[in-house]
Amino acid sequence: MKPIRRNVRRHFGLTAKQVAVRTRWPWYFKFFLIFMFISSGFLLAYWVLRGGENANIHERVQQQAIEIKELEAKLVGAQRELQVELATKNNLAKELATVQDDNIKVKEELLFYKSMLGRK
Repeated sequence: MKPIRRNVRRHFGLTAKQVAVRTRWPWYFKFFLIFMFISSGFLLAYWVLRGGENANIHERVQQQAIEIKELEAKLVGAQRELQVELATKNNLAKELATVQDDNIKVKEELLFYKSMLGRK
């Protein structure tokens, strides 16, 4: 009987060892808290990207995309006009060269005929 009494005193008496009692949450509470933190993070990110103050940014991006398309169309038109002008300039340069050659030939013929008539 004495050994039983010693065991009881050792666990429940004044000389019993001090024990710290900690409460632990069950695993499903921990997973629930983790789920709540992750979902609140996603909701915050969604609100920042889709709603709130950034709604104007999305509209501005769309407007600038439309403006970029318009400017690209104007650029293509200007490039085509420039190509037409360059082709016209080249054609005119060729025609001017042929006309000048013809003019030189005519002047030479005129000088030849003048020299035949004796006039200078």
